[in-house]
Amino acid sequence: MKVLYPSLSLALLLCLTLTSQAQTNFTLKGKVTDSSTDEPVAGVNISIKGTVLGTISDANGKYTLTSKVQLPVTLVVSFLGYRTQEITVSSPDQILDINLVEGALLGEEIVVSASRVEESELKSPVAIEKLDLRSIKETPAPSFYDALENVKGVQMTTSSITFKVPNTRGFNIPNNFRFMQLVDGVDMQAATLGVPLGNAIGPTELDIESVEITPGAASALYGMNAINGMANLTTKSPFLYQGLSLYHKTGINHVDGTDYDQSILTESAIRYAKAINDKFAFKINVGYMQGVDWRSNTRLDQNPNNLKSANPSFPALNESNATFDGWNKYGDDALAGSNVVSISGLTIDGKANQTLRVARTGYWETDLVSPKVSNTKLDASLHYRFGGNAELSYNYRVGQMDGVFQRGNKIRLENVIVQNHKLELKGSNYLVRSYVSVENTGDSYNVKPLADNMDLYTGGSNSSWGTKYKNALAAYASEHGGVLTSDNLAAATQYARAQADASRAVPGTPRFDSLKNVITLINNWDIRSAQIPNAPETGGAALIQKSRMYHTEAQWDLSKKVQVFDLLIGADARIYQIIPDGNNFVDFSRPIEERNLPKADGSYGDNVHYKKFGGFAQVTKTLLNEKLKLFGSLRGDYNPEFDLKFTPRLAAVYTLKQHHNLRVTYQQGYRFPALFEALSYVNNGRVKRVGSLSYINEGLGYLENSYTQASVINFNAAVAAQGNTDAAALANRNLLVVANLPKATPEKINSIEFGYKSVLFDNKLSFDFDAYSNRYTGFLGQVQVYVPKGETVGSDAAVIAMLDRNRDATTASGGNTASQGQDRYRVYTNAKNTYHNFGSALGVTYNFYKKFIVAANVNYNEMEENNASDIFVTGFNTPQWTTNISFGNREIVKNLGFNVVYRWQDSFLWESPLVTGKIKSYSTVDAQANYRFTAIKTTVKVGGSNIFNKRFIQYAGGPTIGGLYYISLTVDGVLTK
Repeated sequence: MKVLYPSLSLALLLCLTLTSQAQTNFTLKGKVTDSSTDEPVAGVNISIKGTVLGTISDANGKYTLTSKVQLPVTLVVSFLGYRTQEITVSSPDQILDINLVEGALLGEEIVVSASRVEESELKSPVAIEKLDLRSIKETPAPSFYDALENVKGVQMTTSSITFKVPNTRGFNIPNNFRFMQLVDGVDMQAATLGVPLGNAIGPTELDIESVEITPGAASALYGMNAINGMANLTTKSPFLYQGLSLYHKTGINHVDGTDYDQSILTESAIRYAKAINDKFAFKINVGYMQGVDWRSNTRLDQNPNNLKSANPSFPALNESNATFDGWNKYGDDALAGSNVVSISGLTIDGKANQTLRVARTGYWETDLVSPKVSNTKLDASLHYRFGGNAELSYNYRVGQMDGVFQRGNKIRLENVIVQNHKLELKGSNYLVRSYVSVENTGDSYNVKPLADNMDLYTGGSNSSWGTKYKNALAAYASEHGGVLTSDNLAAATQYARAQADASRAVPGTPRFDSLKNVITLINNWDIRSAQIPNAPETGGAALIQKSRMYHTEAQWDLSKKVQVFDLLIGADARIYQIIPDGNNFVDFSRPIEERNLPKADGSYGDNVHYKKFGGFAQVTKTLLNEKLKLFGSLRGDYNPEFDLKFTPRLAAVYTLKQHHNLRVTYQQGYRFPALFEALSYVNNGRVKRVGSLSYINEGLGYLENSYTQASVINFNAAVAAQGNTDAAALANRNLLVVANLPKATPEKINSIEFGYKSVLFDNKLSFDFDAYSNRYTGFLGQVQVYVPKGETVGSDAAVIAMLDRNRDATTASGGNTASQGQDRYRVYTNAKNTYHNFGSALGVTYNFYKKFIVAANVNYNEMEENNASDIFVTGFNTPQWTTNISFGNREIVKNLGFNVVYRWQDSFLWESPLVTGKIKSYSTVDAQANYRFTAIKTTVKVGGSNIFNKRFIQYAGGPTIGGLYYISLTVDGVLTK
């Protein structure tokens, strides 16, 4: 916790300075009403400009604002759907009633994320979208976080019903390193897991105030992990939103019973906030959700029989593919070149010395992963104000969650706990923030090694399984005329698999459940466990990762001191501390042969640290009677593993005739490898996953002494077709491609963006258009390579070592040169090509009659194809076209509102190391109706997402999502006195 000390000392120093300022007692009371109906308006934000002070109107429209300030002051009165007002107050005690005029839709929204200072959304230098309190209350989505899927430019990936991962502008992955998610300034990335947990540990429905989405690069101001965009979640201040609030939702999903029986989902939350006086306030939030997750159960084959990695020489196997590699099946990974046995020396259709490739049977994800999930959240904060110019706060947040997410493999998250401690001092023109994030993966496990080891524990090693398979083929042939032919080959392979699997643990049996419970507790995926007597050389599947992230940042607005232009400066420091577990992360100072072994004290070595430091300066200047606003910023980031990197941003916003706002922005961004990309050392048995830092390669040789996976697969297919002999291998050596992997460098983006925003017809119609062009160099991804043990690539022995049989196959005919086989590595490294993607988005909102609003957005994203292939597939993973259309009225009659959202997206290709396949286009309809009982401050909402239950998936290998129908009850702001 030493990182917190500097900011705490600075906070105390500033507080002492601030308390010495001259102040005047100030009390302001009044009532806020709608100018057209004279009805009171609740929830209106009333703040003192240039300070941290403010309040909101209660259910009767009344407000009280008391503090000590220097008069005169300017009140800023804002609420969505009404025009923002600024009112000057000169006397210390007043009764001031405020009449709000309807008309503002988006034009007067204030945003912070785009430039780290408050500004009009219309004049933001980059595209930005905002969901405020009213938008959140009116969404038909099951939660405010689900509502992000309807925001212009946002693509949502449902990893689990407990959490979703947003992305913008392409290159989507479920563990999205390129999109930053903040909650009150705290990064929600689970460092060692390598996945942004978003709202799984974030605010409850009761405590969220607003969400800002910035599509595109934001790293010029926010540093690493923000080159695709960012989401900034802001919670409610206990000074502004006081009292007791309650929330409960009951829903039902799996209504068709296809993947699971109809299931009840419940979510509850409670919030209490209290300001003791105008100086001290506190709040506490508790939330709990439980239900049955969406299930990943797509039973498609991604390795059909006509591929080189299968058995194209035997078309009789088309219907009973011996190398079936299911989307959501594990342990049958034929396409990746693992879990495959080469059955050689066969005679088929009278042709001798034939080779048949066969994948292990494996297990379906639904057999390995429990669908029941829960999510518990708790946070509490203390706030103290020093006059009207500074607020010191401490916040503690903890979240426990279950779920499933997809990295290189599927991970079952179980009892994951992430905690945050944050200390922050915020003034009218400065901010100092420090926080520590503590991560523990609890009882989580990796689904693939679970399936692999289930097969190995109960079905024997690949070699012994292959021998049983081959003997069963011979037995079948002897009972059917003594030969294998095209006519009986399919039946023979089915019989042989059944015989080889005779001892395999069957899902749903006590034996299966008992073994699964043991395997998921073993934190070594590569060696025989003493916990299972006489087990073959195999391991477990436990995912035990623990880390801490220390972060400190500060920013200071010097505009009043400089005066000639607005100047904002800032700096930050971040240190990741990893506790080695010997299986995912290790102490690299230890010898290679000891890295995965415990020391005498039970530890796996010293903690590993990964650091990053940065700073920025931003200058803004308005010209031409405030019609033109220019932005310029420069950020520097230093990671001791890499050279210092600078990221500039230049932008201009021009306002034409008050309503038309045009902007152009150019910016660069760098992304240092995330923790898992940089330092992982995953002991995954058949394939070791390693981070990008070059010193990890020392003694392993995967950078300079390896062949690419794709070439090895092609090589083995050609050799198998010629009898799987050494002579055939040497004859096809030219098919092997040396990888020559580069030393990893940070990923870089160059981005240019154009935009237009306008609010017309007395703020009834808004247009928002943006277009972008991005160029990525040094794109970070994974490539699998094969290293010949004890040999040098290009030698005869290295060629022989690439044969399937030298790892896990039965003995071939034609001899077998002595070989130690190969080591396989999946390496994080940089792509060799430059990648260009581009797109645009258009949003229109029209308040066409009274309070009826129709809104629509359409989004286009594309990637330019490269002529040359790369060392790995980048995976753009983004539909070309998506659209959202909504229609609603927040008060069609008194206290009754509704909203309907239609969403459609185009089909696209999803590419990943785990599953590659086509994602079909789909459309959904969400709808809700709500009624507010004002006397008891209660709102009832009835709604559903995907109300027509049109089942769809969002990414290859991901869950199938159906309809979810719910009713919710919210009691807001009682016990305020």
